[in-house]
Amino acid sequence: MATDAVSGLVVSEVFGPTLQGEGPSAGRRAGFVRLGRCNLACTWCDTAFTWDWSRYDPSVELRRAGVAEVVAEVQAMDVPMVVITGGEPLLQQSGVAELAAALAPRRIEVETAGTIAPRPELVPLVHQWNVSPKLANSGNRRDRRYRPDALRAFEATGRAVFKFVAAQPADLDEAAAIVAECGLTDVWVMPEGTSAEVLHARMAALADAVVARGWSLTPRLHVELWGDKRGV
Repeated sequence: MATDAVSGLVVSEVFGPTLQGEGPSAGRRAGFVRLGRCNLACTWCDTAFTWDWSRYDPSVELRRAGVAEVVAEVQAMDVPMVVITGGEPLLQQSGVAELAAALAPRRIEVETAGTIAPRPELVPLVHQWNVSPKLANSGNRRDRRYRPDALRAFEATGRAVFKFVAAQPADLDEAAAIVAECGLTDVWVMPEGTSAEVLHARMAALADAVVARGWSLTPRLHVELWGDKRGV
C-alpha cells in the first residue's frame, strides 16, 4: 500500500478545467489530480477504479508519473485551484508535498478519508483539507475507517472541513458521535448517490436534521451537471 518509497506518483487521472463539486468550494473552477490506491473499500465508492482490482485492471487504470509531468498537465488547464484526490492521496504524502509545492501559488485542496494524519511538511502547503470520515454505511470495519488521532490532527491544522456521507438521517447520529469525540468544528453532510434524482431526494430528507445540528449541507454538483461520469 505504501508508495512513498518509490519516486513519482501513482496516478489514476488528471482532468480539468472543471468545477469542484462538493463542500465549501463547490462551483469553483479547478483541475483535479486523482491518485491511485486506497486503504479503504467503501461499498458505494464511485472511484473504485482507483483500487478495486477485482473489477478493474491496475495496469490500465494507473500509471506512474513524475511530479513535473503532472504539473505540466495542470498548467495546461490554466486553473486557479487544484484538488488532489483519490483513492487515498495520503498514501503518497512525499509526492503530494512535492506536487503541492510545485503548483504554488494555486489554491490546493486535498481530499482524504482522514485515516492517515498529514505530515508536518505537507500541512502548510494545503489551503483546505476536505476530510471525509467514513461511517458504517461505507461497509468498512470501524477500526479500519475511524482513526480519532488522525481526525484531531486535521482539526489542529485549522484548515480542515469534515464531510460525512449520509444516506438517511439516522446516519447523522454516528457522525455526531465522531464530531463530539474528536472535537471537529466545520462539519458538512453530503448525500450518498450517483444520480441527480437520488441526491435531490436524500438532500431533502437530510436538510432539516443537518440544519438542526448546526452543520452545513453540500450537493454533489458534478453529478447534478454531468451525471456519474469520469473525468469531469
